[in-house]
Parts: sequence; C-alpha cells; structure tokens
Amino acid sequence: MTVTLADVAARARVSPATVSRVLNGNYPVAAATRERVMRAVDELDYVPNGPASSLAAATSDLVGVLVNDIADPFFGIMAGAAQGAIGEAGAGRAGGEKLAVVCNTGGSPERELTYLTLLQRQRAAAVILTGGSLEDPGHLAAVTAKLTRLTDAGTRVVLCGRPPLPGLAASTLAFDNRAGARRLTEHLLTLGHRRIGYVAGPADRTTTRHRLEGHREALRAAGTGEGPTVHGPYDRSSGYDATIELLRLEPELTAVVAANDTVALGVCAALRDRGLSIPGDVSVAGFDDLPFAVDVVPALTTVRLPLHEAGARAGRLALGTEDTPPGGLATVPAEVVVRGSTGRPRVTGGEGVSSSGS
Repeated sequence: MTVTLADVAARARVSPATVSRVLNGNYPVAAATRERVMRAVDELDYVPNGPASSLAAATSDLVGVLVNDIADPFFGIMAGAAQGAIGEAGAGRAGGEKLAVVCNTGGSPERELTYLTLLQRQRAAAVILTGGSLEDPGHLAAVTAKLTRLTDAGTRVVLCGRPPLPGLAASTLAFDNRAGARRLTEHLLTLGHRRIGYVAGPADRTTTRHRLEGHREALRAAGTGEGPTVHGPYDRSSGYDATIELLRLEPELTAVVAANDTVALGVCAALRDRGLSIPGDVSVAGFDDLPFAVDVVPALTTVRLPLHEAGARAGRLALGTEDTPPGGLATVPAEVVVRGSTGRPRVTGGEGVSSSGS
C-alpha cells in the first residue's frame, strides 16, 4: 500500500502543508516539528513523488552504484566499468543518457540503507550493489525490503559480486569465491605445503566466509589439518599484523594465503621484516588479481576475478541493454594465476613438509 503525504502528516500530528514545507525546505519550520516529520517519513518509508507526482511509477535518469570503499581497487574497477557501460549505452540517444552516482558506504550497514532510501526517494532508474554483504539477518532483511520497494517502483536492481537475496527480483553476478579459494589452496598442496596459515577478512562478510570455506574444503579433501587463521579488515596493515600472529602461533609455516591482494602486501612486508624470503622460506598467495599484483616482487600468485568485465556487465544489466541471466543468477568464474610468490617448500625434516609434493 502506497504511503501518502497525508499518512505522514497524521503520524507526525501536523498538517499536510507542514509536511510539504519540511520536505521542500522552502519555508521555515520549527526544529522540533521538522524532526517529528522526518521521523514519520523514516518510519513509514515515505517516498515523495516530487515533480513527477502524476507518474508515481516513473523513474529518473539516476543510477546508483554502491561500493564499500572507492579507494580500494576491487571496488574502483567495478564501479568505473559500470559507469563506463552506463555512459556508453546512453551516448547519442536522445533522452537515453543516465547519470551514474557512486555511493561510498565505508562498510557501514547504516549508510548502505541510507543510500538505498535516498535512491528510492530520487526514483533511481537502477541500483547496483557491489562486493560481499554483511551476514546479519536483521540487516539482510532490511536491505531486501528496501530493494523490493525499489523493484516494485520500476527500479532495476543488480547485485555484482555478492550472493543473491532470496525473494528479490534482481540480476545477480556472483563471484565463485569458494571454487577460486579451493583451487588456490590445491595449488599450494600440490607444491608440497602442509603448514599453511590463512589471513581472513572480517568474519561477518559473505566474501570472507566463502573464501575461507573453499580453502578448508581443499585441506579436508587432501587430508591435511587446518593451519592457524587470523581475521581482520581487508587492508595492508591487517595482513602485516596477522602474519606476525600467524608466525607466533605456527613458527614453521611454509605458506600464507591472504584474503585479498591488498592484505597479501602486508603479509609480504611482515615476512621480509622478519628476515624471511618469498617464496624461499614462505610462499604467499592473494586473491582478486588487482593491477599491482604483477608488479609485486616477486609477482603475486593470486586468484583472478574479472572485475572490469563484471562491472561492465552490471552496468548493461542496470540499463536493460543486456538480458537478465537465466534464473536471475550468473556465476562469475575465478581463475588461479601462478606467479613467483609461491614455490615448493624447503625440506626441513618436519612432519608433512617435503620437496616431493606428495
């Protein structure tokens, strides 16, 4: 049932004219009254019709692209590719141009919901959500409800790099994080590594869980016990600090798997500061294959995700210039890229460590 301005006025115990003045900001209103009106707007999830009030289901020329951190290449690449595809699709078409706006959530679940509310009020033509999601039932329910209201109003929703949300009519491009992580660990096992530490991302993120599950699946399949795992943010300092802790927990580690390539930079720095060579003493592997991975010395073994291609496809799906994948879901493959940061472990005589790879 559509919430009307009169409903907001009744909830706030003011006149419809006062609600209109607060929302338009063109007439002085007492601070207490303004706060009461805005609280009613939030509680009822009221969306002003604006100048297109006669076209309640109409959408604007706005496309919102939500990212965790635009300074992180993982998100920057996808957002840039999506924005480029959106611009190309509208080029030369009268009235076909769309304005892509990047919304930086900073990893805050509250800010994510706030941006979705603002995009709903602006009647966005499309919304693209990138990266993994927070594994909190309350937040997931709130996000699903917001996105459902958007789709009901005619907004296209695309999930890029995150799992599908049950019951939501959206196009989903899900990265195959489990398979990528499993194959990466299998690569290390094939080389002969048995003492493998893992630097994981935040424990409450879907990406973290899926990558860690893939890593552990490979260890179980090989009959190898799990090495120590340390969680932290997806940044360089986390990789550094976690590596110091991993070496404290297991001084004989021969390999470290990092949650992503940025974390792997910190892993490498910590190993060097401890006087350990890569891969002579300890092999290091990352995830994502960000542009700098090939320039690390030695170059980083990692899992390649087609971030640019996924972002561009998300942009086309958002505009409706590409068909929705069957069932609304497409799995984006992950590929292991072997470079110089991984090698065979040294023969130490320790249990499970050999140069034979068996």
